[in-house]
Amino acid sequence: MALDTTADSPAPLRQVSTLIGQWVGRLGAIWVEAEVAQLTRRPGVCFLVLRDLRATLSIRATCHVSVLDASAAPVTEGARVVVHARPEFYEPNGSLTLQVREIRPAGEGELLAQLERRKQLLAAEGFFDARLKKPLPFLPGTVGLVTGRASAAERDVLENARLRWPGVRFVVRHALMQGAGSARDVVAAVQELAPQVDVLVVARGGGSLEDLLPFSDESLVRAVHACRVPVVSAIGHEQDTPLLDLVADVRASTPTDAAKRVVPDAAEEQDRIAHARSRLRRAVTTFVEREAHGLAQLRSRPVLAAPHVLVDTQHDALTHLRERADRALRHRLDREHDAVGHHLARVRALSPLATLERGYAVAQTPDGHVLTSVADVPAAFVVRLADGSAHVTTDRTEETPHAD
Repeated sequence: MALDTTADSPAPLRQVSTLIGQWVGRLGAIWVEAEVAQLTRRPGVCFLVLRDLRATLSIRATCHVSVLDASAAPVTEGARVVVHARPEFYEPNGSLTLQVREIRPAGEGELLAQLERRKQLLAAEGFFDARLKKPLPFLPGTVGLVTGRASAAERDVLENARLRWPGVRFVVRHALMQGAGSARDVVAAVQELAPQVDVLVVARGGGSLEDLLPFSDESLVRAVHACRVPVVSAIGHEQDTPLLDLVADVRASTPTDAAKRVVPDAAEEQDRIAHARSRLRRAVTTFVEREAHGLAQLRSRPVLAAPHVLVDTQHDALTHLRERADRALRHRLDREHDAVGHHLARVRALSPLATLERGYAVAQTPDGHVLTSVADVPAAFVVRLADGSAHVTTDRTEETPHAD
């Protein structure tokens, strides 16, 4: 309701501020489209400045950090958004602010939000797992290239690859690189080339987010994931990151970078070979010199310089030992020979035969018993002498007493 005021009866400013606050409060929560001109994060709260998309008009807004983090796409300065907010008029200083309850990306932000959701779903299926990445061959026999017809990307890949390795062989398939049907065209080219090549490159120059949308298509991501050969993604520039970059085995920042990755540099490889040969030559030379020096040291040792000296020394020692052994054996034999002679003499001295040789005789019965008494003498007996035996026959016997 309009105030009834005059120059003589003006309304206090506080009353006007109160009425404005009441009117703004009746407005309720509304949806507002704007651009984020400024964004400041503080613990627990965020301060924004929202700017109209056409008019030079801006208004301050606040929200809890959880509202900003819950957005489908990251909110940054310059992003186009749609916010659900409640206008509030702060009476003490007469400022209007928006209390934001929800933030949604709009325009390009909405596209980024869709891509983020698609990325999360594909990542959950394991399409971007680093363990599934296939290594590039050192020197591919055939390189497949999917790109636009007569494009700068095609020229960059072919020229730079052939400058690095002149013998590289390319099989090129042209496809639509933007617009409706582009993703389907690229998928068909990838599936056609995969069985024919050792590595596959998908290349396109830079462009806007909308231009690069086909390279985030789910069908293309699935086709590259199923590809049996390594795939190199060379889409746009360094800052562009379509989903093809995430599923590809290698991401190249530009088509030129892709050419450098798929084939080695012949000049660099020749330099490496020359350097390796030089190192190998030095290593072999050093090894031979070291071994020759070691061999010379071994040969200079007495045992190798005059090997017969050791044999002669051992031969002399062996001869000396044999002589000692011979002398010891002869001495031992002589001693034993003398001992045997002594024992033999003693035995002979104690032998009954020696007694018989001195003129004694032994009387024995025919069965060999020695006669020691006259009473035992039979009619016939044997007398044993030193040189034989004699048989004796008697008529009688007579016992003769022994004289003391």
